[in-house]
Amino acid sequence: MAQSFHKPSCRASRWIAGCALGMVLFAGGVLAQNAHPVMLDEVVAVVNNRPILASDVEDEIRLAFLDATRPGEPALSPQRALEQLISRALVEREIRQQDEEAAMPTPAEVDARIQELRSQLPACARHACESDAGWKALLAQHDLTPQRVRAYIRYRMEILRFIEQQFRPGIHISRQAVETYYRDQLAPHYADPSAVPPLDVVSSRIQEILLEQQVSGLFDQWLKTLRAQGDVEILDPAFERAEAAPAGKAQ
Repeated sequence: MAQSFHKPSCRASRWIAGCALGMVLFAGGVLAQNAHPVMLDEVVAVVNNRPILASDVEDEIRLAFLDATRPGEPALSPQRALEQLISRALVEREIRQQDEEAAMPTPAEVDARIQELRSQLPACARHACESDAGWKALLAQHDLTPQRVRAYIRYRMEILRFIEQQFRPGIHISRQAVETYYRDQLAPHYADPSAVPPLDVVSSRIQEILLEQQVSGLFDQWLKTLRAQGDVEILDPAFERAEAAPAGKAQ
């Protein structure tokens, strides 16, 4: 008797594709090590045919310490990290479909932002981040390199600039709002008051944070539309209940 076969669902097909990729990586480990092979990675989600790997989620969690200027933020969970990656992939697709060059920061702008970070992060007060050795030592504690951080900051700036171009017209961040955030939110985050960076040094970052807050409503609605129109599939059940990422975290 001839057997009948059912065409696998889209979800099942993607699960199979994710397993296939995992098996390829597994086989690579066998060939490379020839002893005690381990699964190197797995696909946890697919966004518009673009895979997101478990290692991407781990990388996002490590990079979260660069947002330590946000007092009161809870630790980044794997579920929230995945949602940030999904949001970022959706926004990136829009950037690529529009004027990609218009949102791209210059190398000098990336250098300037990294220097700001090195003077802003509370952890830098203990690691002497003004020196390259101190900066590298801090990043090493989070299993990061200056090259990886630079690529992340450039990517973050690109997405932020795109969001500004889309939603910032008409939004004004006042000097008073910056000073209030500095006094009430940022400064108390430092145990040693003398380690608080000067307002002029962190004002651009504070403006960025306040901008994110201002456009969050508009951006969140737009992001929901992108997700509804896009093709997003979470393959790992551990991430099924992931919460939506805030607007600023799409970066």
